[in-house]
Amino acid sequence: MDLQKEKWRKRHIRHLRVRQKVFGTKERPRLCVYRSLKHIYCQLIDDVQGRTLAAASTLSPDIKEKISYGGNKKAAELVGQKIAEEAKKLGINKVVFDREGYKFHGRVKVLADAARAANLKY
Repeated sequence: MDLQKEKWRKRHIRHLRVRQKVFGTKERPRLCVYRSLKHIYCQLIDDVQGRTLAAASTLSPDIKEKISYGGNKKAAELVGQKIAEEAKKLGINKVVFDREGYKFHGRVKVLADAARAANLKY
């Protein structure tokens, strides 16, 4: 099997295993993180209604003007701060963190720490 397909398949299996345990509600939504090579995305999801409450990414206009490249830790930190601001606007201060099968290090950790520093509790 192709190495890239195998890597994606293993991450997908880890993600499904985590999703069996992690569930977001309106009071405590799921903070879902997706990272690609060039960008990082996150969103607050209410799994009861199946709705996205807020989203932030390196493609957001206010973040895009501050960075030159979206695939680094500085960009992830800005996205974490942005999603925490969006959560505050909605009156949300507690979330469930969903790392989507990625290891909790690098850009994923920086995003989580930036959101936590902006008073978003896990």
